Amino acid sequence: MSSTIRITLALCTVAFLAACGSAKKDQPYDQNEPPLTTEPVYTSKWK
Repeated sequence: MSSTIRITLALCTVAFLAACGSAKKDQPYDQNEPPLTTEPVYTSKWK
């Protein structure tokens, strides 16, 4: 291979790895959040 092709291929590989590596950001997730809705509680047949 020509040295120009090798340099271009190397730069494309580095750019691809840099783009894929920076996309993995951990989003903090709070597991202690209350549920969005509560289930209905029926105490008897008729209110």
